[in-house]
Amino acid sequence: MTHRDTTPSHGTSPDRTAQELQESLAALADAVHAPPDAYRTARGEWLRRERRRRLVLTVLVAVVFAVAVLLGLWVLNRAPSDPGVVFSGTGAGAGSVLSARGVPLQR
Repeated sequence: MTHRDTTPSHGTSPDRTAQELQESLAALADAVHAPPDAYRTARGEWLRRERRRRLVLTVLVAVVFAVAVLLGLWVLNRAPSDPGVVFSGTGAGAGSVLSARGVPLQR
């Protein structure tokens, strides 16, 4: 900033500048005429965008859910088909308690 930038112009005051700006903006506002159906058109566009946003979100949730279900089924399908030690029914007796090594515990 130079000294010239901070010095007010001769013959202008902040009140006069504000008054002229207010008059200019008022004249500009008087010259603008909105179409009669502008609100209805803008609201219709907004509602259309809102419906589209909700539809996209619903489809996205459905796709994520379907992928999660398919991934879960794929993981379950990849599990070994032979029964494990706990569920084999063999050993000291059906329903016996097994240790961590798979050995039947004495009761």
